[in-house]
Order: sequence, then structure tokens, then C-alpha cells
Amino acid sequence: MESLIKNRVGNFDWESIKAELFASGFGLTGAILTAQECAELVSLYEDESRFRSQVVMERFRFGKGDYKYFRYPLPKIVEQLRESTYPRLARLANEWRTALGDKGLEFPPTHEAFLDRCRRAKQNLPTPLMLHYEPGGYNCLHQDIYGEIAFPLQLVVMLGQQGRDWDGGEFVLVENVPRAQSRVQVVTADQGHGIVFTTRYRPAKGARGFFRVSLRHGVSPVRRGTRYTLGIIYHDAK
Repeated sequence: MESLIKNRVGNFDWESIKAELFASGFGLTGAILTAQECAELVSLYEDESRFRSQVVMERFRFGKGDYKYFRYPLPKIVEQLRESTYPRLARLANEWRTALGDKGLEFPPTHEAFLDRCRRAKQNLPTPLMLHYEPGGYNCLHQDIYGEIAFPLQLVVMLGQQGRDWDGGEFVLVENVPRAQSRVQVVTADQGHGIVFTTRYRPAKGARGFFRVSLRHGVSPVRRGTRYTLGIIYHDAK
């Protein structure tokens, strides 16, 4: 399993993903999980022993639906996705730091080293999660920040197929450009495919160099069916 996922990640068109992230704040990975692996993850959703907490979105006006944060140890598929995608994304995150003149610490080359940094900041709670929506479900625009340590990129994987398992429920990004109107992007991906996107901002090239463009993400209303997704967030929470 570990070598299979690692090989799939290694075969992504990372140059294309990098270019898309620079241009739009998101990039499509292509196939990252098989249909069987997706089904295995969906089957875990009713097993409360695998999760540390559940959030019902309506209670907090986050949207309509629910999501659950995995507990440690993470399921192997989730752990391997997190560990194998991080090094490539860390290199890109450091390029973004340089472009924006960020004087903070570089992101380390391995995910374990990055988690050590989170632990020193008392961010010990795992953040990978599964999200579940029924008809009428949606997720308001937001950013996933859980403490002072935050990795600038994250990954969502579709665990079902839009058009077969649900209608609507598109992934939405809204970009707030300084002194300009907001830009909305609606993104779709097939079952087992991933979307890498920015947690908070992306660098944009201006006349005087790079500047930050802020983004938030959400999910449009599900019109029919049941939508499950896997979210991979690389920093842990307090």
C-alpha cells in the first residue's frame, strides 16, 4: 500500500500542479486513490473509534453537513497520503516564502519534522478529516487555521463520483484581489482524484514584485445524493 501511494504521488505532473497553484491557487492531481480505497475510507465514517471529534456545521453556522477529525494513529491510507505529498508541497511552499519575502522558518523536508514544529507550539491534535453532505448540504467559505503554525497548502480527495453519487456540491474557491472584485472558481474532480489548494493565500506577480492574494474555500449546495470527501491538512491543531 505505502509504495503504491508513494508511486502514484511521484507520478503526478508536479510542474503542472505548481503552475496551476501559482496561477489560480489550486491544482488537480489526477488519480490518487482507487475506488476500493475510497470505499474503505467511507466505510470508516460510522466507526466512532477512528475519530477524535465530530462537527455538525449547522450548530456553528459553518454550513449544513458534518465532518469528523481522525484520531492518531491515522488510517494507513491517510497517513501515507499526508507523508508522501508533503515533501513536494514543502518545496513549493518554500518557493512561495521566497517570492513573498517571508522571513520565517523554512518548511522542513519531511512531514515528521514539520509535526515536531507543531508539537513545540502545542499543536498536537490531528487535523485530517472526512466531510459528509446530504441533499441541501454546503460549506461556507473559510480557511483551515488551527494555531500559529500553519502549512500554506492542503489537499482534498473526492471519495465518490459527482453525477453518480451526488449532483451539485462543487468545490469553490474565492480569491480576494486587492483593489479589485473577488474572483470565484468552481472546481470538480473525479472519484479518487485530488485538489491541492492554498490554505490562506497565493503569491501573485505585480509591477513591484510578488504580493499576497487571499483565498477562502467552500462547497456549493448538494442537490442530490451523498457527498464524502477526505481532507488532508498538514499542520496539527491545538
